[in-house]
Amino acid sequence: MTDERGSDDHQVTVRQAVEEDDAVLLAIERVAWDASSGFPSYGETLQDTFFTRSGPDAHLVAEYDGVVVGYVRLQEKYPFPEGSGVLAINGIAVAPDARRLGVGNALMTATTDEAHRRGARKITLHVHGVNAPARHLYERHGYVVEGTHTAEFIIEGAPVDALDMAKFL
Repeated sequence: MTDERGSDDHQVTVRQAVEEDDAVLLAIERVAWDASSGFPSYGETLQDTFFTRSGPDAHLVAEYDGVVVGYVRLQEKYPFPEGSGVLAINGIAVAPDARRLGVGNALMTATTDEAHRRGARKITLHVHGVNAPARHLYERHGYVVEGTHTAEFIIEGAPVDALDMAKFL
């Protein structure tokens, strides 16, 4: 699907997920989130399979030198015709040891390519206001803040804003 050169000329590729990615994606899911990017209680809900929430067809997988290191979950946002053409990123994660290697950039580029392929007109996502690295990544890829939900969550005793971001295609 997408090829990009990461640091030191290593290769990042993005492809459609397959059932065989389940175990490695679950392992990434278990370590990728912290209080700035996710919900600490989320880890308690993880089952024995990554694909319980949605199947491989909803996921693009990033590989760094052939090793799976991240994913993006891209789905139709609305189940009715009036909302057609709006896709939602309902999860994006990169393994901690693969961060700052171009994996996030490759996933975001592949997401835009996939959205174009599907004929989408808009991509949306949610991000914690305190997650500056993710916000900067999204902004570099053309996403803008559409709304702020002030103190939407209390995480580790502190209020955290939730931001709605979107990119128009």
